[in-house]
Amino acid sequence: MTPGRALCQIKVQLFREPDVQIQNLQKVRRAAFSLVELLVVIAIIGILAALLLTALSRAKAKARAAACLNNVRQLGIALRGFVTEHNAFPLYVTTNQDGIHFGSWMATLQHGELNESTNHENAVVWLQKSVWRCPAVELQTNSSIRYISYGYNAYGMSLQSDTNSLGLGGHNVWDFKNKGLWPAPAVRESEVVAPYEMMAIGDGFVGAGNFIQDNTVALWRTSGITNSDTTPRAYARHTGHANVVFCDGHVESPTVKSLFESTNDNALVRWNRDHLPHREKL
Repeated sequence: MTPGRALCQIKVQLFREPDVQIQNLQKVRRAAFSLVELLVVIAIIGILAALLLTALSRAKAKARAAACLNNVRQLGIALRGFVTEHNAFPLYVTTNQDGIHFGSWMATLQHGELNESTNHENAVVWLQKSVWRCPAVELQTNSSIRYISYGYNAYGMSLQSDTNSLGLGGHNVWDFKNKGLWPAPAVRESEVVAPYEMMAIGDGFVGAGNFIQDNTVALWRTSGITNSDTTPRAYARHTGHANVVFCDGHVESPTVKSLFESTNDNALVRWNRDHLPHREKL
């Protein structure tokens, strides 16, 4: 090889080296994420996480609703046991400790059908840690407070000013203001015209329209409620539904709106033992 040719090859090599370095640098740059690409990946991960959390939240809500529905079914079985034995429905409340009734409809079922003590010391326990507690209800921070999950259709669509009840808890309406007019005598089983259409026990809501109270021992449609502070909580318990067991023992999950806002005859008759809509009570 001549010296001139060797010198020429060296020059060519010198010119090629920078090109190789530039190509290597470009490869390195291509291997890294740009800022835009990184932000897109972060956004996608955030969306997927949000979707996953939403799905988990819905799954938990459905599980709680199913557990509550089972609780209501069990209370319905206890109610049917009482009615079968006595041919009448439990009184909503009474001071007559006659060996059948024990103060309230809850205590009556708890003592007679669920076979557990109803004394005051155990009241908090069986109301908050048994079939009496809806898992969708948040317990109070004060453990001595008895939060009521379920209510009894004791009055139907009777107004608070009425003296005669349309529900199951007795023929009279308890006078809340004057603490009088006990609901006795009891409603006989034969007085319920359509047991398959008569609500018996469900999530403890009282009110009408946009005013609904929870934490009550009654399931009652009445226009006498004017406090709406707990209405959002009632609607949120089972995502706008309420669990209810009927007098024949079957369970349903109607919407809260249909229970307390609907003026359709088919919705109204479900409250009353005579199976009439009683629009005069709206």
